[in-house]
Amino acid sequence: MELRDYIRILRKGWILIAALTLAGVAAGALSSILATPTYVSSTRLFVSVQSADSATTGDAVQGSSAAQQKVRSYVDVVTSNSVLDPVIEGLGLNTTAAELASRITADSPLNTVLINITVTDTDAQQAADIANAVGASLTQVVVEELEMPTDGGASLVKIATIVPGSVASAPATPRTTLNLGLGLLVGLALGVGAAVLRSTLDTRIHGSHDVELITDAPIVGGISFDPGAKKNPLIVHVDPRNPRAESFRTLRTNLQFVNVESGSRCFVVTSSLPGEGKTTTTANLAVALAETGATVAVVDGDLRLPRLADTLGLEGVVGLTDVLIGRADLQDVLQAWGRGTMYVLPAGRVPPNPSELLGSKAMIALLESLNASFDYVLIDAPPLLPVTDAAILSKLTGGAIVVSAAGRTTRNELQSALRNLEHIGSKVLGIVLTMLPTKGPDAYGYGNYGAYYGMEQDTPEAGIGDLPAAPKTRSRSAR
Repeated sequence: MELRDYIRILRKGWILIAALTLAGVAAGALSSILATPTYVSSTRLFVSVQSADSATTGDAVQGSSAAQQKVRSYVDVVTSNSVLDPVIEGLGLNTTAAELASRITADSPLNTVLINITVTDTDAQQAADIANAVGASLTQVVVEELEMPTDGGASLVKIATIVPGSVASAPATPRTTLNLGLGLLVGLALGVGAAVLRSTLDTRIHGSHDVELITDAPIVGGISFDPGAKKNPLIVHVDPRNPRAESFRTLRTNLQFVNVESGSRCFVVTSSLPGEGKTTTTANLAVALAETGATVAVVDGDLRLPRLADTLGLEGVVGLTDVLIGRADLQDVLQAWGRGTMYVLPAGRVPPNPSELLGSKAMIALLESLNASFDYVLIDAPPLLPVTDAAILSKLTGGAIVVSAAGRTTRNELQSALRNLEHIGSKVLGIVLTMLPTKGPDAYGYGNYGAYYGMEQDTPEAGIGDLPAAPKTRSRSAR
């Protein structure tokens, strides 16, 4: 993955990242609110050891070394019962020596004769009182008991308090700023990780980037998602200035540059699975081609679930199957649509053997006749994965245009569909992405200009405004 791939993932998953980041900050704030405030107070003691005759410098150095050695032992004595029991009794604490020891820490900086005693408590005043009491108790235990000479006399060890414990002005915990910062970092890390993981596990086609990962076939068109497409599928006819209508004109323009070598203008429009918008794409592309004045024949080659006649508002009882079995002539079942340059051949009755009919000699002869009579021939074929009809038709035409719905089709499904065409030697002319998001990293790029174009003027463009409000139905003789 390149840097732009990670940027794309972050753009797509920014809502998840933001949500988890806010959740982390909220968790940090909640932990600070629910935590019981604790206060810290510290006292510092100075330990000295004197010899019986401390008149010389050597005796002073020897005493300092002895004090440093003893200090390490005194640190462990701080939390002993001998030191803490008098503190509990003197302050009237409702606790045990072990519980009190868990709230006391003692240490001695290296190469010093200092002892630092730190006490943590939920009450600031009590923390200071305990720290001072522990220091006094340690002094008494060490000087008057542990270091008292057996032959009597004064102890050679002296412990003095140089920094008494003071009342803390603010709690040591919770550290609200730290908790919020940690919550922010943890939430952000989880959000980024979740976004990357979701992108890795999500194998659906979302845009041109995903298509480029699995095929070298060109992307000849991109159609944005429109929730009202089922009510108004013929957007090129109903709302010619709509950005989606311009997307179909872009597809029309790109179609003029495919299959230039063979010169055949007979194309199969198919998809991997049902529901990806192949019929809507076929119908709108045919209308867009007819706008240029080209003669277009649209054939409903889906003999299993025909939808083209309903999309175009035509009667589809008689059509392709009747021509293939010799029940009707081509010129009798072709229906004109619009200004007269676009003709539709419905599917007719659903036969029991659609694959055999579509691969028959009659179908080959029919396509030759249509190729000779029209500038463009578009065949709306069934999906590639459930049945083989589209693959059969693609061998009889100039190639296949594969429609793939963003957010629905997976990369494996599209790859399998393309592989079905490649195995039989069919040509994949291009990929048309449908249902693309209008915002985000996978959005179709024409949107902004298309919106301006749609609002630029109220007068229909020449040629577009001449389209009738409803299709006309009439027969046409094949040329």
